[in-house]
Amino acid sequence: MRIGTFVLAAQFPGQGPGEALHRAVRSAEAAEESGLDSVWLAEHHFVPYGVCPSATTLAALLLGRTRRIRVGTAVSVLPNHHPVALGEQAALLHLTSGGRFSLGVGRGGPWVDLEVFGGGLDAYENGFPEALELLLDWLREPRVAGSGERFGFREVAVVPRADELLDGAAGAAGTSGPEVIVACTSPKSVRLAAGRALPMLLGMHCGDEEKAEMVALWRTAAREAGHPPEVVEGAAHVSAGVAQIADGPGDATETLVKTMPGWLRQGLDAHVTVDARHRVMRDPVAYTELLCALHPVGPPKLAADRLAATAERTGITRFALLVEGSGDLAATEENVRRLGADVLPLLT
Repeated sequence: MRIGTFVLAAQFPGQGPGEALHRAVRSAEAAEESGLDSVWLAEHHFVPYGVCPSATTLAALLLGRTRRIRVGTAVSVLPNHHPVALGEQAALLHLTSGGRFSLGVGRGGPWVDLEVFGGGLDAYENGFPEALELLLDWLREPRVAGSGERFGFREVAVVPRADELLDGAAGAAGTSGPEVIVACTSPKSVRLAAGRALPMLLGMHCGDEEKAEMVALWRTAAREAGHPPEVVEGAAHVSAGVAQIADGPGDATETLVKTMPGWLRQGLDAHVTVDARHRVMRDPVAYTELLCALHPVGPPKLAADRLAATAERTGITRFALLVEGSGDLAATEENVRRLGADVLPLLT
């Protein structure tokens, strides 16, 4: 079982972005100190839901401040980036960290980001497969040319090469380059990831049954794509969730129900679509209560049991857990400490 944290740098009501980012950095440092496996960093633009606009930049900072823990993006929004530029950053972080960097990518949403960064709605609706293929080529080949509908350029040398670690360290998937993982929210994205044998990141809004169905679909699609059984069965998917540890059976839930709805309401309401399409927003209180019911929220034994149950039902043994739901720095650090000291030993 590999337990990591999921860091949004959430800006709670009454806080500034500097406070949110400081808490994000300290929670990541606490994750290493507490013996956790990984830290996963989200990217958001123009909203207080998460105030980290560059997950790779924050990853660079954290890789420099840590020595053991794996740091990944969850995710870098591919329609907002040129795949070559993102591939160069991933190779740099992989090489300079000794293989501790994972690149998570996703399609994002139909937000105004697409207008600001120039990708446009088509990059979101149709361009993800081309961008992903170009990114993978950059991480695997010595020379790459762009020959797609959106990215066209003459052949150039890949510098630095992601597979040239001096100490022979490998990515999390056993490859010589950085691990690439794909956020999946639909059968289409599951099949896309499976066709390339890329592990999935599955969202915290999904329950075990839905995640199990997506893993089963991934395995079927991966086999149909010709990937060998050891690759299909050994895929290291990641399950996102929420963790809040407290001694009393209702204390952890009470903490999150008091704090998270205000953050969710402020953060989610700030999203602006690129094309004025209608949005149906989740009810913040009901969504918080759902997350508390799905994930390791409660005493250590309950938290460990829920993680073990998810692993048994889905086959997923890697977790990225949101630990900043209290909105408070000291409480977040204590939450991370308890994950390592009180929950992790129950899972080994």
